[in-house]
Amino acid sequence: METPSDPELVAAVLAGDDAAFGDLVRRYRDTYTRFAVRMLGSHADADDVLQSAFLRAYRALGACREPARFGAWLSQIVVNECRTFATRRGRRDRRFVNDADVVDEALALVSAAPFTSPADAGALREEIQHALLRLVPEQREAFVLKHVEELSYEEMAEITGVGVSALKMRVKRACERLRELLEGVHHV
Repeated sequence: METPSDPELVAAVLAGDDAAFGDLVRRYRDTYTRFAVRMLGSHADADDVLQSAFLRAYRALGACREPARFGAWLSQIVVNECRTFATRRGRRDRRFVNDADVVDEALALVSAAPFTSPADAGALREEIQHALLRLVPEQREAFVLKHVEELSYEEMAEITGVGVSALKMRVKRACERLRELLEGVHHV
């Protein structure tokens, strides 16, 4: 059996098939969980945000003008929910995330020598996550979208509503700040 496309699933939901929305959730949950964890610093907060984002998407599905771009439309909702959550709950505090898998892609920032043990790698991941959470939210968001989610600046602009040149500057400043924060973290 062929997997239904996003437009087919959206049409099914709008026709009353709530199970089709479950298919959309399963299709996008991992991607947006990864993004939300990096933005908010915890799986619990990410789960709260995603629950809210998926509920909001379900209620507003009729407003999705381009069902073929459902993923991009949902991404805008997730980004906005992350921003709202961070503001409402004061989550701009610097916090640690203990999950070792949270920042694997961010390891590319550090040109470190080979690790002597898995504990060294875990400690470095914690340092990187801590550094990411110390960035101002706008820089962290731009950095994660560009270097972790690997979106183009045009895609980032569509999702965030921020201009391409401003996003490039945010990413540049985020990289500079991360280098400062990580300088000397792991020298062998």
